[in-house]
Amino acid sequence: MGTSSGSNINHQHMSKMLPPRQQQQQQPGSLQTSLSLVSSDLHMLPNAQEPRFNSDNIHESPTESASSQETWPTVDAVTAKKMVNGKTENDCTDQSVIRRVSSADKITLRDIARERVDVISEKMHRLPDEFLDELKTQLKTILEGNGGSQSRDEFLILQKFVQSRSDLTAKTLIRAHRAQLEILVAINMGIQAFLHPNISLSQTSLIEVFVYKRCRNIACQNQIPADGCTCEICANRNGFCNLCMCVICNKFDFEVNTCRWIGCDFCSHWTHTDCAIRDGQICMGPSAKSGAGPTEMVFRCRACNQTSEVLGWVKDVFQHCAPAWDREALMRELDFVSRIFRGSDDPRGKKLFSKCEDLIEKMRGGLAESTACRSILLFFQELDMESSTSLENGGEGGGLVAPQEACNRIADVVQEAIRKMEMVADEKLRMFKKARLALDACERELEDKAKEVAELKLEREKKKAQIEELEKIVRLKHAEADMFQLKANEAKQEADRLQSIALAKSDKSEEEYTSSYLKLRLSEAEAEKKYLFEKIKLQESSRASQSSNGGDPSQMLAYSKIRDLLHGYNIPSKADSQPNERHSFRTNP
Repeated sequence: MGTSSGSNINHQHMSKMLPPRQQQQQQPGSLQTSLSLVSSDLHMLPNAQEPRFNSDNIHESPTESASSQETWPTVDAVTAKKMVNGKTENDCTDQSVIRRVSSADKITLRDIARERVDVISEKMHRLPDEFLDELKTQLKTILEGNGGSQSRDEFLILQKFVQSRSDLTAKTLIRAHRAQLEILVAINMGIQAFLHPNISLSQTSLIEVFVYKRCRNIACQNQIPADGCTCEICANRNGFCNLCMCVICNKFDFEVNTCRWIGCDFCSHWTHTDCAIRDGQICMGPSAKSGAGPTEMVFRCRACNQTSEVLGWVKDVFQHCAPAWDREALMRELDFVSRIFRGSDDPRGKKLFSKCEDLIEKMRGGLAESTACRSILLFFQELDMESSTSLENGGEGGGLVAPQEACNRIADVVQEAIRKMEMVADEKLRMFKKARLALDACERELEDKAKEVAELKLEREKKKAQIEELEKIVRLKHAEADMFQLKANEAKQEADRLQSIALAKSDKSEEEYTSSYLKLRLSEAEAEKKYLFEKIKLQESSRASQSSNGGDPSQMLAYSKIRDLLHGYNIPSKADSQPNERHSFRTNP
């Protein structure tokens, strides 16, 4: 008989006591407080018309305790996300960001639940992360049920939209936006943990959870049907995992090493003790060991319809787990045992019921939990001794037992012991194989990480060498730049010197040119003067010949005046009026 409980008992010694689902260690980033979940198979539950919301709003009888509900650890998702991202933006800032989204692009939870995957995905890619976080917060508020009947009605509408769609398959969900897929899975499963920022499942895992190919329990996450089980329940219930879920209510929780869960010795399916009591699966029946003789309290598994002993299971739980329980846990477990054996007609069951009631009263009166623990363990030892004595004496009559009957009883005891040992061995072997596989995976991961570290170190050295080389090149370029700047300064100085020399030579050339030009004009003027003198002489000679022949006196007077002018004026003075001609000569040589 297996159990589950909240203490930290060594798992190697508790392979028989722990549900296989609970032997998985929770991840370091797991959450702390509890939130209630809604079953994904509402039609499988007694109250299918209403999902279960926040446990604070539900008042249950002792037989409908929290063990029949799925509970998840959680914290304020919005605050957690802000802490992870290092943000401290207030609500006003978030609202201002959301207001900037156009009305055409805005979407609602109902749009996500009923519209085509690709259409919503395209819209969500255009929306800011703050708006998507706001959608998740709205859905979490609905799942928490703080709005009462309005929240329940809204959730049922959303779930009806999602579960009535035939287009939500693994093939179409591949194209979904990450936030869209998380919202669809949370609506379909009724579990708000899929919306938590610290829980990050792969896209493939979320799709498998949605199509009931992977356990919706984030702490389990096994492929289903688990261990390839082919029983009717695993085959016909969508999303049922026999490693972590109750056969009756189809829910799971995180309780381990406790009488709250009871396991079948034959098929290893698990059931909440409260569910088993409520449905009459824990009742009086023939001995689970021999199948005959006096009746005792037995557990009948709904999955395989086999019966398992209850008192021995309770004894094993207390012997392995009770020393680690605190006061509250011990009282709670004693109350569970008391409820289990309340209707027992078996003398041993009656004694155990009375003992549990007595210890509960004493602990309420101040009895230390260590004393109560020793007392219940001693009581189980006394029951074992009474059973051995009864077997030796042949029962309550004290008569001698026939040899054949004694041999049959001994054979039954041996067979039961062997069967239990084989079950424990099989369970331990399975656990060992899983642990070995996990260890091998960790070793491979460590090797891969070591290779990655070595590659990163080598890459770092290469980058460092490249940086040093670049620094050398930069220093060389700086030196070259300084050298070229120095040469440029020297060249500028040389150009200034040559320019000053050129200006001086230009001025000197101008002066020489002016002097040469004036000399040339002077020589031309002298030549012209000489020419004029010759012409005058020629004219005078011709005039003389004409006068002798009776020439015109007015013409003679004119020639006389010209000669006087030539003698009276200095011809080179004509050069004084030549600056403009010199300038014209320079520009038009």
